[in-house]
Amino acid sequence: MKKIFTLLLLSTAFFMNAQAFKGKGDTKFDVAANIQERGSGIRLSTDFGLGANMSFGFVTSYLLSVSENGLGEKPNFGDRFDAKVRFNANIGNVLSLDPKWDVYPGLDLSLKNFGAHLGTRYFFSDGFGIFSEIGIPIAKYDPTTFGFQNLNNQFVFNIGLSFNL
Repeated sequence: MKKIFTLLLLSTAFFMNAQAFKGKGDTKFDVAANIQERGSGIRLSTDFGLGANMSFGFVTSYLLSVSENGLGEKPNFGDRFDAKVRFNANIGNVLSLDPKWDVYPGLDLSLKNFGAHLGTRYFFSDGFGIFSEIGIPIAKYDPTTFGFQNLNNQFVFNIGLSFNL
């Protein structure tokens, strides 16, 4: 079932209409694999351009494959799911990179923590590309987290497809 859901989600993303990111008013949509210690899953994000070098957005992730703890227990939905609001500084043009590249450091506020991320996108055409992003928690809401509570409170690596809508 997990594989069918993932395939369906990625297939839907392939049929979306896309156009090049030009800053204010543009929207980016990313579909990614979420990889972290003891789990991997799927991540969807969208960013809305505020200006030539700023954007804000929303991220949601759900861990599909999670290692059991030593007692044979599995995490519940709340341990697997996370949602974030984020702010990005799109600095590819500031760094004088090729217009096909987008580099963006940023901050995010999630249901689990306050964190930071650094990502890059490369567009093969006006509307289709790939991206990679890393993220870290800066401050956990509960510093005494343990077990499955740490699933969305750790270093995370994302890689996936990017669309400009």
